[in-house]
Amino acid sequence: DGNVHTNVMVDGSNQEELEKGHQAIEEIFKITVELGGTLSGEHGIGLSKAPFMRLAFSQEEMQLFRTIKKAFDPNNILNPGKMAL
Repeated sequence: DGNVHTNVMVDGSNQEELEKGHQAIEEIFKITVELGGTLSGEHGIGLSKAPFMRLAFSQEEMQLFRTIKKAFDPNNILNPGKMAL
């Protein structure tokens, strides 16, 4: 189907491993975007990929997302604080 799923296994009790895992995922996503891929397919961005949206979307696009969210959710009651929107 063309989709590649990324999982990086680390020892969650080891802060150094967590940081290395986070760096590995960010590097994988950077390469993915550089090659014309996306962070997400049919399941959306989700919480785990939200911190990496800046790799795939410009500041202007992120602002557009915030504007659209505000138009449909002016009281910020739908998933408040999710995806930095």
